[in-house]
Amino acid sequence: MEWDFFNSMAIIAFAFSGAIVALQEKYDIFGVYVLGLAASFGGGYIRCVLMGLPVKPIWEQGSLLYIALAAITIIYMLPKNWLHSWNRWNDFFDAVGLSAFAIQGAIFALSFHLPLGAVILSSIVTGIGGGMLRDVLARRKPMILQQEIYAVWAILVGVVIGMGWVDTHNVVELYSLFIAVTILRMLSIVYKWHLRLRELPN
Repeated sequence: MEWDFFNSMAIIAFAFSGAIVALQEKYDIFGVYVLGLAASFGGGYIRCVLMGLPVKPIWEQGSLLYIALAAITIIYMLPKNWLHSWNRWNDFFDAVGLSAFAIQGAIFALSFHLPLGAVILSSIVTGIGGGMLRDVLARRKPMILQQEIYAVWAILVGVVIGMGWVDTHNVVELYSLFIAVTILRMLSIVYKWHLRLRELPN
């Protein structure tokens, strides 16, 4: 149940985010669906490739594919005046997707009884992979490569779950972690928390 919840939440959030970014970049309907699907499934595919696991084709994703397509369609069909306000929600959707996918990635690695390092890596790649692919396809600088504190939250999830500080069979603990990471990500945006930047002299 927990796996399905976090999978669905992340898919919806990143489908929304990918579609909004595509519309901001004035992509056509094909581009909107490509970015939405890339954001939704990209992280999981990259994770499986890095871990040497078989990659399930997108058409075999079952209900998750339909959920993503429905979410993208909702964004595409919204009136333009609605989309202006929805643009402000893009950071929130990205935060929800990051948190949910990072947790899902950590749980995925734990299911294979992998060591802490692999759990953290799986959490990072699953959490940020879709958003990074979305930004690259939109010709934007990926957030992970900027000063923003982005991947740090996925690392935090990997450490917390990998160290066993959260019981992955306890719904309350998992949902609390999900909410906490989402809030932390939003706080880092609002208060402009940054990693240290070292600039080279001109």
